[in-house]
Amino acid sequence: MKLVPRVAAAATLLLALAACSDPSAGPAAPAADDTPAAWPSPTARLDGVTLTIWAAQNSNTVPKAVTDAFTQATGAKVEVVTIPDPYEQGVQTKVATGDKPDLAFWQPTASMLTALNARANLQPLDGAPWISSLSPELRDMTGLLDKTRYAALITSPAVEGVYYNKKVFAANGISEIPKNFDDMVEVARTLKGKGVTPFFEMAGDKWATQWWVQVQLADAAKTGLWDRINTGKETFQDATVLEAIKKYKALIDEGLFNADIKTATFEDQGQALLSGKAAMVMQVNSFFGQLQAKAGTAELDETIGFFPISPSGNVGTFIPDQSNALVAFRTGDPKREAAARQLLAYWMGPGYAAFVTDRKTISLRTDVPSPDGVPQALLDAHASLRTAVGSMQALAVANPDLYLNLADMITGSLTPEQVAAATQKQFAQLAKAAGASGF
Repeated sequence: MKLVPRVAAAATLLLALAACSDPSAGPAAPAADDTPAAWPSPTARLDGVTLTIWAAQNSNTVPKAVTDAFTQATGAKVEVVTIPDPYEQGVQTKVATGDKPDLAFWQPTASMLTALNARANLQPLDGAPWISSLSPELRDMTGLLDKTRYAALITSPAVEGVYYNKKVFAANGISEIPKNFDDMVEVARTLKGKGVTPFFEMAGDKWATQWWVQVQLADAAKTGLWDRINTGKETFQDATVLEAIKKYKALIDEGLFNADIKTATFEDQGQALLSGKAAMVMQVNSFFGQLQAKAGTAELDETIGFFPISPSGNVGTFIPDQSNALVAFRTGDPKREAAARQLLAYWMGPGYAAFVTDRKTISLRTDVPSPDGVPQALLDAHASLRTAVGSMQALAVANPDLYLNLADMITGSLTPEQVAAATQKQFAQLAKAAGASGF
């Protein structure tokens, strides 16, 4: 039963990528040149214009305050349409058949922009009026494909790292955060020796299993790992990735994780860390959003901390997700296309301070302060972006189902070698469909 949805998802993605690799496949918009379009005044009148934004189930409430303000300022109407999960596959399937919104939340990585056939289907956003105001380390971190900007970053890109329970650390004599991956493992062994569950994993929901492998690849990513994999010079089956997979399994076999690792869920993970049932969780920013739903800022600041981790030190791995950015589509209607750019200019311009205050999120603009009430752990995660390296999702030309294969390893269905082989096989198929050379 597990195989059916996995094959279906892969087939959908391959179909979408195959269509994206050929602009003549399906009714995609012509691959026009990428000359930057004019940017309208953010508050120019738009009476009679209706814009549609596609959003996922976890991002469909994000636009409300800013789009309400935009409507009041311009007279435009903005409709947010929720695309059911799995969001990315749903959007790709719709776009491949010619069904396009004016804007959509989208993962702003090169591989996912390729998956949307960005040059044919998306408006270039070069020359956007807010770019010069973004924090320098964020301006070109993501949202670019072949040096053209296709995505507008609106919130802090997610970072893979460790959320930990400060009280559990203190109660067990751990006064400093681990200095590197192996140091973290030694801290975990100390905690286990005192009867504490060191790490909590959610293999029942599967998707976070890949973070454990990816943080181990941070140093290799700095030295071009993903460039080598993208061109077929290295594979998931070679030593760098395979050894990271083996180490993850070895830590599980050692008993450093929760006993119910095979069935535990995302919800279980948040509850375990907040309650002190477990000491550490390897996760991304969306995990902290779950904690914010369970506790206020004061309690979170007292209880939960964050540190980035890599083999060599405290280096984070960034992984922008669909809730972090928006893309604007080529719809063939110049008035609506201009209005979509105008909404982005308003959102990231005069509407941005109110947006970050409403969302209690970190400001990406140097001239707009982050609001009060942002928990320190999120501020620390954002600060780690200055030295963070790209994840597989950020730097690879395609994103295979590494997490599903790792979940199968945890349940005993696959060995580390089989995980690497299955991931490489799918990666090669997706890379070839995307038009990558060397496959």
